[in-house]
Amino acid sequence: MNPVVVQTGNSPLILGQPHGGTYMPEDIAVQLNENGLRFADTDWHINRLFDLLVDDVTVVEATFHRYVIDANRDPAGVSLYPGQNTTMLCPTTDFDGKSIWREGYAPGAAETDRRRREFHLPYHKALTMQIARIKAVHGFAILFDCHSIRSNIPFLFDGTLPVFNTGTNDSKTCHFAIEQAVVDVCEETDAHSHILNGRFKGGWTTRHYGNPQIGVHAIQMELAQRSYMHERPPWDYALDKASDLRPHLKKMLQRLQDMSPSILAISKGK
Repeated sequence: MNPVVVQTGNSPLILGQPHGGTYMPEDIAVQLNENGLRFADTDWHINRLFDLLVDDVTVVEATFHRYVIDANRDPAGVSLYPGQNTTMLCPTTDFDGKSIWREGYAPGAAETDRRRREFHLPYHKALTMQIARIKAVHGFAILFDCHSIRSNIPFLFDGTLPVFNTGTNDSKTCHFAIEQAVVDVCEETDAHSHILNGRFKGGWTTRHYGNPQIGVHAIQMELAQRSYMHERPPWDYALDKASDLRPHLKKMLQRLQDMSPSILAISKGK
């Protein structure tokens, strides 16, 4: 299976989806233990949730599961959150801190490097290519990185996660107008809680690509999964919840597309 699927559009907006894939090569699947085979840490249904919200958008979607290798981690293995619990480039535990591999089968350095070349690198080559293509057309590009996670994971964070978790690495990865456009939509709904640069400040993708000075703007949206699905196996999509959430996501993406003239001026140094 191709490790990445790309849907090309011509608007300035690109949707990154590094964690929605469920493809697990057979030679890796046999090394997972019973816990790992649950795939509990998947960004379930993320493609469906964002599908057809806005026209002419580019989507870069990883097809492989994050237990193969995490496409939103630094390929050098550097932690995004030093001093806090997190998972590795090739995870050895799930989000609850429990082992996902059979005894003696956790990936070592050589295996991690193989997976980096075969899965992580193709995904980011595709993302890099699409950012360059869109920037060549518009003079700038906006990467909206789409994520979701269970609402309560004590190993990673205290309490219940807000529904909307916007990350811009403390306002460094995009122009303020982009950050504010997303936050404004969050604040306009009383039904869903939100936070800016809380526990999730933006993963490696957002921090690596986001460079407003050259016209590449990146922002991460981490959604609490209770807002659109059931958070226990079999991880079903909840159509009623998703139907309530999708208009807010649509409004976010539309506002990012509508601010094109001002962002273009910034990109040209005006």
